[in-house]
Amino acid sequence: MNASAAPFPYDGPEALREPLTQAMRQVMDPEVALSIVDVGLVYGVAVTPERLHVSLTMTSMACPVADVIVDDVLAELDRVAPEGLPLQVELVWEPPWTPERMSPYAKTFMGW
Repeated sequence: MNASAAPFPYDGPEALREPLTQAMRQVMDPEVALSIVDVGLVYGVAVTPERLHVSLTMTSMACPVADVIVDDVLAELDRVAPEGLPLQVELVWEPPWTPERMSPYAKTFMGW
């Protein structure tokens, strides 16, 4: 997968891009029954020798399942991240999430 086709900005070893993306595709937003990648909640991933950092948003600041989603992301990333690499998921609110961030699959699924 080339960078222009990535569902979110990625900075890190190319060998980790697909495993990390697939891990996050396992995390569902229970409110819409779609992966957080398809919903467009992943704003970026950066992997350095010091940590794996994910910037994540929610569809609303009042999202009742934010903690569950963050915990699920950490659990899925832990399965594919290099052993011992600290994981950090940061909730961000800028720019605000909009439906335009959804994948074509998600838009079709939602009937848009």
